[in-house]
Amino acid sequence: MNWELIRFILGTLLLLIGLITFALELFGVNRFEFVLNRMHAAAMGDTLGIGTSMLGLIILSGPNFTSLKMLLVIVFLWFASPVASHLIARLEAATDEKLEEFCEINCLDGEED
Repeated sequence: MNWELIRFILGTLLLLIGLITFALELFGVNRFEFVLNRMHAAAMGDTLGIGTSMLGLIILSGPNFTSLKMLLVIVFLWFASPVASHLIARLEAATDEKLEEFCEINCLDGEED
């Protein structure tokens, strides 16, 4: 089998997996009722969807400088997205007055409400 064909099939498959992940993320964001659930679906979908889509583009692009830049974007997003989601979740937990009605909040040692 030709290496170009294998690279094309693998890259296209990863792009499709990324698109399916984004579609599932949209479904989760629209379906869930609470902000923290929506945020979790959005954060996980973004991290996995962007990672697989960019990996598919890297494979389709081949070994060049553009692929290196896309790999650095993946690494940056893998660090930035979870941190941003965590900060948004802490802000929501600190400011939502009705949150205790729907979930149990466990404070860390040394922290008080």
